[in-house]
Amino acid sequence: MTYKLYNSPGTGSACVQAALTEIGAPFELVDIDYDGGDLQSDWFTKINPRQQLPTLQLPDGSVMTESAAILLHLADAHPEAGLAPKPGTSERAQTNRWLLFAATNLYEGELRRGYSDRYSTDPSHASGIEAAATDYTRRHYRLIEDEVGEGPYLFGTDFGIVDVYVWMLMNWFEDPAWMRAEIPKLVRMAESIMARPNLAAVHVAHFGEGLGGPE
Repeated sequence: MTYKLYNSPGTGSACVQAALTEIGAPFELVDIDYDGGDLQSDWFTKINPRQQLPTLQLPDGSVMTESAAILLHLADAHPEAGLAPKPGTSERAQTNRWLLFAATNLYEGELRRGYSDRYSTDPSHASGIEAAATDYTRRHYRLIEDEVGEGPYLFGTDFGIVDVYVWMLMNWFEDPAWMRAEIPKLVRMAESIMARPNLAAVHVAHFGEGLGGPE
């Protein structure tokens, strides 16, 4: 059996598709009409009651959700791909740390930026929520930037699941001018991913040409 990834361009499926592509594991893409009601359909709700992407069916037929958890599982299920250090090592501890840091701060910040109306029952609060979320997200990008060394990836020359996760989030931020000015090492990392032979087409399929939208 193969993996089955429920997918829509620009969603959290991007990092999972990138990881599967790098691993070289066989997988099927199931296109989801994100704005057309597929997520709320009965058939998809049976697969994922949370009605969200990414959703990944494993080769044994079980289903995984939550992008960070999926990436950790794929790294452990395919250690030969080298997408994460061995469990129990200090290097793996740092991978877990920064992956969860990105999931709980950057991903959550992007949700508040992009869907600010969902975070208050008063529509007049939406602009303030969005502005605060933008400041919050920028602060946490800077915190990661301070940890990046010579690169080209977050942990040096080794490409892994944290890189692919942050690459996806940076494309959601949609402010390339700010990113180039304030987090140039992360931009270098993202562009290194975009240039990887296996991932160039994945980037274009999900985000188009370039990083994070038009400058």
